[in-house]
Amino acid sequence: MDDATAPHAADSHDLIRVHGARENNLKDVSVELPKRRLTVFTGVSGSGKSSLVFDTIAAESQRLINETYSAFVQGFMPTLARPEVDVLDGLTTAIIVDQQRMGADPRSTVGTATDANAMLRILFSRLGKPHIGSPKAYSFNVASISGAGAVTVERGGQQVKERRSFSITGGMCPRCEGRGTVTDLDLTQLFDDSLSLNEGALTVPGYKTGGWNYRLYTESGLYDPDKPIRKFTKRELHDFLYKEPTRMKIAGINMTYEGLIPRIQKSMLAKDKEGMQPHIRAFVERAVTFTVCPECEGTRLTAAARSSKIDGVSIADACAMQISDLAEWVRGLDQPTVAPLLASLRHTLDSFVEIGLGYLSLDRPAGTLSGGEAQRVKMIRHLGSSLTDVTYVFDEPTIGLHPHDIQRMNELLLRLRDKGNTVLVVEHKPEAIAIADHVVDLGPGAGTAGGTVCFEGTVEGLRASGTLTGRHLDDRAAVKDTVRKPTGALEIRGATTHNLRNVDVDIPLGVLCVVTGVAGSGKSSLVHGSMPSGADVVSVDQTPIRGSRRSNPATYTGLLEPIRKAFAKANGVKPALFSANSEGACPTCNGAGVVYTDLAMMAGVATPCEECEGKRFQASVLEYTFGGRDIAEVLAMSVTEAEEFFATGEARTPSAHKILERMSDVGLGYLTLGQPLTTLSGGERQRLKLATHMADKGGIYVLDEPTTGLHLADVEQLLALLDRLVDSGKSVIVVEHHQAVMAHADWIVDLGPGAGHDGGRVVFEGTPAELVKTRSTLTGEHLAEYVGA
Repeated sequence: MDDATAPHAADSHDLIRVHGARENNLKDVSVELPKRRLTVFTGVSGSGKSSLVFDTIAAESQRLINETYSAFVQGFMPTLARPEVDVLDGLTTAIIVDQQRMGADPRSTVGTATDANAMLRILFSRLGKPHIGSPKAYSFNVASISGAGAVTVERGGQQVKERRSFSITGGMCPRCEGRGTVTDLDLTQLFDDSLSLNEGALTVPGYKTGGWNYRLYTESGLYDPDKPIRKFTKRELHDFLYKEPTRMKIAGINMTYEGLIPRIQKSMLAKDKEGMQPHIRAFVERAVTFTVCPECEGTRLTAAARSSKIDGVSIADACAMQISDLAEWVRGLDQPTVAPLLASLRHTLDSFVEIGLGYLSLDRPAGTLSGGEAQRVKMIRHLGSSLTDVTYVFDEPTIGLHPHDIQRMNELLLRLRDKGNTVLVVEHKPEAIAIADHVVDLGPGAGTAGGTVCFEGTVEGLRASGTLTGRHLDDRAAVKDTVRKPTGALEIRGATTHNLRNVDVDIPLGVLCVVTGVAGSGKSSLVHGSMPSGADVVSVDQTPIRGSRRSNPATYTGLLEPIRKAFAKANGVKPALFSANSEGACPTCNGAGVVYTDLAMMAGVATPCEECEGKRFQASVLEYTFGGRDIAEVLAMSVTEAEEFFATGEARTPSAHKILERMSDVGLGYLTLGQPLTTLSGGERQRLKLATHMADKGGIYVLDEPTTGLHLADVEQLLALLDRLVDSGKSVIVVEHHQAVMAHADWIVDLGPGAGHDGGRVVFEGTPAELVKTRSTLTGEHLAEYVGA
């Protein structure tokens, strides 16, 4: 062979080689992934897909890039430990697009999260008439401040005093502080004004008659505690509700008195609602009303920022437009002075439209986006990038997408690949698996029963392979012959949340009702935003579970409570001993099970605690047993084992067994009770939430895409669970795109016909069979194709 035809040495690295990966539940996995191709990873939920793709390949790539920076810069970056793997070869720069929801910070909007707002602000500060200041003057996150004073400067060994003044013009509306809404406390929920304080007028939780919180008001001496509140003078009412903090002697003790409203705002309203105790959360939901800020009319901006316009459009108007319309408007601006800025802004807005998010507006709060929308908003950055030879890693990019939109997502993924990039996708939908060049199927089961490669090759090979995924790839659910009869109806009248067009719809109760429609057609707005108040609703939405590495499925579901009590009762000691966050914690590692050594800019090292050997409890606590097992052994059990353990014999604990039953019902039987929440995937967390809410006493369950992260084989189990819920007399409303769930429904409400201002109407109500027969909507077309009608 002569040298002219020999391949260049640089072209021989066409594979990403992974050998001996052992992260989480992976059992020495070795795979070779072709570069510049699209590889899809499949397998049941919990089989180790995320561990291989995210925790091994992507994590190592990021770590290696971080190591190229100086130690000084690394000190400011998140530190990553090297994954447990023998060999990782041929890695390229990884760009990760995961399912983490966007933070629900009230000041974060679609515009601020994608830099579109930053560009608009510069545009307005250059072209807006009248000119009001720098880009900061158009930002609702910058408050206007000014100040002056003397500063001492040291020069040549002498101290010199100089006068300095500064001012910043910001665009934040002073009334609502850039939030767009103001909160009002409904005073009728705080106290009963027909009673006097001594008669127990206060109805705030924690303000019991005789308690310190209560005595602060009855014994302040500022008003007569025997006088009904409605008879207070203006002055007395002001002191009672709004007085600023004042030190005074109350019942002979020096205390700080402050008005009831600022006190409640500090103690209750400043906290994250999710983290509150249920009774306090219920009180806050009753007492606090959110109203649009009267000064800025919900635009979050000062009057000056709203007065500066380009061609009669202010920045508030631009952000309120649907993005597809805004893109048209920006195209119409032809200003050579800001040409590069306009080109970049056009590109960003066109990416929105292309990825199927043209129906959003830039002022939409980031916290109101669904999981799929948030993920696609993050993709916008990468679409027009001219980088090639990059590894893009996607976590179920088809989440929240209607079958009609999956087609578009597939085209995007192929376009990224065709630019010369390696695309790795974790995915369950057969439509998305079909476009893969290479498939890696993990399994065969979940948790400890998974973590091995069952198949590697082409999609055709997967079909013929007989693995769980291969067998279910062509599964098609049939439309039900007989549907249940509704027992009543939930009436929604004149719904106008987001893009809904005055929708009137009767949602049947006592049946399985599926609400569907293309992404952005108004499903979540209808189901979460328009429920009549007072309806007995338990809502399981897609907000993420927050959890530290100390929280685990047992603490989150409340399972640990009955277990601790059972242990305490059996051994005649107090329950706090059996909590690794309380008295029973191993003193060396404080109950964390590992000792963390922080190495500044290098990745910290976690070594199992030598004292308790990673068991998290003091040795003396482990001497107490219940049913022959100590507390650490119980926490190491999987849900399935624990379910058997607490079912019969001397360890029988009905309350614990009930919670475990619910966890295995939602398909989490393979999780161990003590596994930190931080190691669960997005779909697992959502199902854990579903398991906890199934105990709630509501009559109507609203589930937002419960099939997220579920393997085709697990969807059947979920459908059986939904059936059980309906048969036990509950009403179940599911927002869903999965055709198997649609086919299984008793009633379908289809929204559309398009997204954004082309949607917001009910285009079909009826049984799945009728929808398939008439094929009157996009959903009907796809469902008919799916069931082979």
